[in-house]
Amino acid sequence: MSQRLTPAAVEPEEAGTRLDRWLAVRLPELSRTRVKALIEDGRVGLDGTTISDPSLRVKPGQCFVVEVPPDAPAEPEPQDIALTVVYEDEDLIVIDKPAGMVVHPAPGNPDETLVNALLAHCGESLAGIGGVRRPGIVHRIDKDTSGLLVAAKTDAAHRGLAAQFAAHTLERAYWALVWGTPSPRQGEIEGNIGRNPNDRKKMAVVRSGGKPALTRYRVLKSFAGGAVSLVECRLATGRTHQIRVHMTSQGHPLIGDPVYGRIRSSRRVVLPPEVRETLGGFPRQALHAYLLGFSHPTKGYDIRFESRMPADINALIQFLEVL
Repeated sequence: MSQRLTPAAVEPEEAGTRLDRWLAVRLPELSRTRVKALIEDGRVGLDGTTISDPSLRVKPGQCFVVEVPPDAPAEPEPQDIALTVVYEDEDLIVIDKPAGMVVHPAPGNPDETLVNALLAHCGESLAGIGGVRRPGIVHRIDKDTSGLLVAAKTDAAHRGLAAQFAAHTLERAYWALVWGTPSPRQGEIEGNIGRNPNDRKKMAVVRSGGKPALTRYRVLKSFAGGAVSLVECRLATGRTHQIRVHMTSQGHPLIGDPVYGRIRSSRRVVLPPEVRETLGGFPRQALHAYLLGFSHPTKGYDIRFESRMPADINALIQFLEVL
């Protein structure tokens, strides 16, 4: 059943404001994009007349009626998949994603994704994003990267979180096991990231084009005589494969990275055979999103979450510590 919304009449000081902008302010539960779509669909009325022009300038005393249809069913199917929920309220949900789980359905991974799991877990508590009952994915982490991820359950939360990601005001930190020991042991890696001109399936630090990217890192501990290091990486930006690409550009690819993880044979030859075998056989990039902090998009207070080191990376660290 459609919902009828009737915001208060236009105030004199609001005269001349675009209708879509005015309604988005008066109805914060709807994004401006959503409001514009409702207007263009003939879902907004004035004195019994349908208004279809989002750019209409409002006049004092006008009273508009907005008809919001029920959220359309999401295209991905809900699937009962176990989730580790770190935090959840009516606006958002924070998940500790396991390695191996794809975030969003895509060719090659049509189901059993985080979105499928969230549709089942959240059910009717999803208010819908842009008129579709689905979780609002505002950032992603790679399939084989584990760790914290936040998704919106309402348009207002989605809008607020997206604005923070765009402004790079969130706190995001990762643990990574990398080949070698970066020098200096603390610093910044800056370089535009774009498609690798020699392999379009890969990303790379590029001289022209791409998007600006900045990663701050510090070495937490080195193992096996400096052959491997545990590094904390903090994202100042959020580009595709950013940590993996930036660390590789410095000659320190991640352990287990199937795309960017090739190292010089001279570096591996100094390691005992059993160490080479264990490190070379690690089944995924050793990367974990352990910290996520942001301002709650509708309540305004700051919240911060931390995740423990996953069992597989922790076991590898324990193996390295006894060498």
